[in-house]
Amino acid sequence: MAELFKVLVVDDEAGMRSGVARVLKECSISLPEMKTDVRFSVIEAESAEQGLEIIESQKPDLLLLDHKLPGMTGLELLIKIAEKKIDILPIMMTAYASLETAVEATRNGAYDFLAKPFTPAELKNLIRKASGRILYKRQAQSLAEEKKKVRFEFISILAHELKSPLAAIQGYLNIVHEKILGNDLEVYDAMIDRSLIRLEGMKKLIFDLLDMTRIESEQRKRDFTNINISEHAKKAIETLALAAKERNITINFESPGAVEMKGDVLEIDIILNNLISNAVKYNKDNGKVDVNISSNENYVIIKVSDTGIGMKEDETKKLFKDFVRIKNEQTRNIIGSGLGLSTVNKLVQMYDGKISVESEFSKGSVFTVELMKNLQQG
Repeated sequence: MAELFKVLVVDDEAGMRSGVARVLKECSISLPEMKTDVRFSVIEAESAEQGLEIIESQKPDLLLLDHKLPGMTGLELLIKIAEKKIDILPIMMTAYASLETAVEATRNGAYDFLAKPFTPAELKNLIRKASGRILYKRQAQSLAEEKKKVRFEFISILAHELKSPLAAIQGYLNIVHEKILGNDLEVYDAMIDRSLIRLEGMKKLIFDLLDMTRIESEQRKRDFTNINISEHAKKAIETLALAAKERNITINFESPGAVEMKGDVLEIDIILNNLISNAVKYNKDNGKVDVNISSNENYVIIKVSDTGIGMKEDETKKLFKDFVRIKNEQTRNIIGSGLGLSTVNKLVQMYDGKISVESEFSKGSVFTVELMKNLQQG
């Protein structure tokens, strides 16, 4: 990848302008830390007034600006650029630099100084530093824009996920409050049940958001200890036993015995609970869930299989993104935030591991997670 920067040279000496142009036109700067090379095209101006016109019309990236100019001075041009909030990186060129000039120029946006006379090597060295500065600034701006976009999408999705259940609950409560269906309280039982289900869904969304926030903020201190992951899988199964029994879903557990790894208990429990609860939640009545824990030389392997509703190939490809829920006739009434598997995916990456899924629509899914056994706490 190569970048082409436009450099404006503002100097009333034609020889100085042509000398700078000659050096830069033949110059290619490699910036390996940015994975790019930079080349230059040069525009010349003999006065600050002409330079300002070029800056506004052609938007150069770099400005090499003489301090002493006829008419408007270099410092006055810097002030104009600052007032107009023009995005350009100025470098002052002067043989009359003083501390006062340097302070004033820096205050008004000058990146650095180049004392006349200067060598081609000095010019190239300063241009290299300036080019890196421009690219770092653009990268930061790009990341800020991306962050803003992600934040907007996040809030939009969150508002959408909360708006629907809140509207439903409000509607049911209004009916109950106004006794639209009469004074027999039993008539309202179904509405109360539906409201409680909606509230449960919102509660799960909040808990999943808290899990995701704790992981992504990196503010929570990870506490690594030796974990028998087989025992933690059994506890997760016990937690879900009642939900499985209500739908006559059998949960089978298989492990060669104690399977140990170094890890954070909360993180491992989030992974296990999400995988096993999804296998129950998206299963069919009278279905089956198989939980298998094993290991090899470097990794602990968690495999959770179900005989549930399954997914199509295009659905599995987007499964581990934030707020992604598979929405179809079979999942319509299943509570979920769309954050569980994306959180699992983030945690798996923190263990230098990987997660995969094999699924067949209407027949079931197999989720496989591999976690490094002896990862050092970072």
